[in-house]
Amino acid sequence: MDQVTGEIVTFYEQRYDEAARLDRRPQCRLERIRTLELLRELLPAAPARVLDVGGGPGAYARELLTDGYQVRLVDLVPLHVKQAREGQPPIDAVVGDARELPEADGSQDATLLLGPLYHLQERGDRVRALREAIRVTRPGGPIAAAVISRFAGPIDFVASARFDERMVAESRRLLTDGVNDGSTGFTQAYFHRVAELTAECREAGLADVVIHGVEGPGWPAAEAAQHGPHAEKIFEAALQVARVYSAEPDLVAASGHLLAVGTAPLR
Repeated sequence: MDQVTGEIVTFYEQRYDEAARLDRRPQCRLERIRTLELLRELLPAAPARVLDVGGGPGAYARELLTDGYQVRLVDLVPLHVKQAREGQPPIDAVVGDARELPEADGSQDATLLLGPLYHLQERGDRVRALREAIRVTRPGGPIAAAVISRFAGPIDFVASARFDERMVAESRRLLTDGVNDGSTGFTQAYFHRVAELTAECREAGLADVVIHGVEGPGWPAAEAAQHGPHAEKIFEAALQVARVYSAEPDLVAASGHLLAVGTAPLR
């Protein structure tokens, strides 16, 4: 295990509770709801085989199991694999790297990359992970890959009243450099522009690429309002706006997460 990989594993095993993340804040609730909606639109009918690469403790894998899919989870973090196996329903899960998947060519009906591209700072590694997803997916099968938007951090700090002079400098830096500043509390990571994600997907060979903004442009309002009298009304409005403008090119970058969807090319 190299140093960067070791830092990522340590972060998730000792400093951050990924198992609770999707229930923690309005932005995370929006992420969960919209990701599931988009996956259910994308995936072939159950009981199709779905590979969940970087699936963490299994939040999405369990939903898909309940829907009747055959799901296998691969994650870099041993703790996440343990949590996936021990939860209910238990998930078929193994430790693995998105850049070298332990699966046969064309063995999956669909493949999800809902985390690995966050943590691969080198473009070549991200393209390699996308190519691996294509390799293990049957020709014509759907693939979904999530990234963090280049502008998510500063917007989040504004919405949560944490924006300060240091964040002004960070906002300027992010205009030209997507590598995460570890002093903000997150681990080794890379933040994407929309055009960059599109180009990486196409370089990897993914066909029919569409980029969605997962949480939509209303998520900062939901964050800022979460303790106020209109919290649920604003949350529901943000969810509706996210649905309406999901793939609107002029708005997708305002989301906290981007989801590239496409298909494995016909061979």
